[in-house]
Amino acid sequence: MSLPDSGVLTVGDTLIPHAKALDGRGDSTSTPIVWSALDTTLEVVDSLSGATKGLFPGTGRIVARAGSLSSNPATLTILAPLDSIVAGTTVDTVVVSTPDSLSDTLRVEAFAGGGPASGRRIFLSLDFPPGGTGVTLVPSDTIVTALTGTAFFRVQLTGVRPDSAVVSASATNHGTPVAGSPIHFVVVFQP
Repeated sequence: MSLPDSGVLTVGDTLIPHAKALDGRGDSTSTPIVWSALDTTLEVVDSLSGATKGLFPGTGRIVARAGSLSSNPATLTILAPLDSIVAGTTVDTVVVSTPDSLSDTLRVEAFAGGGPASGRRIFLSLDFPPGGTGVTLVPSDTIVTALTGTAFFRVQLTGVRPDSAVVSASATNHGTPVAGSPIHFVVVFQP
């Protein structure tokens, strides 16, 4: 059995696990697999596909059955919905005056249920210069919050130095932007 996204989902989200039934020689069989939940923090909404929905924060287990055989339970982590994000610095403008090709580290903090939200995706976009000419985001355009609910990124020069770069950081909860989204960071490059 395998679980996408390391078996982590948010309340209201759906995850589809994968499993194969094998015979005594280790070959795949056509025996249908039926999924079920062992805990009330989640619900298997389709027993044939295994589609599982997170109902409450915590952990929950699912099991796959093929005929009279059952898999070991797989544990899923269900996270509280993301409430908000904020800039993790007291200023939203960073001035870079050294020849270093990276901006100072920029920080985004995420919250769920009044506390730090770990393992959450924060989406970044370069709003200026047009097309991101001369700069890129490090590590990438998607960052994930640590246990502290904090995620870090930088703006790196890759070509002709623009006078500045503007980066937006955003997060959603079921496709709806959370409070604080988007956050705009300005990085000023001085010669």
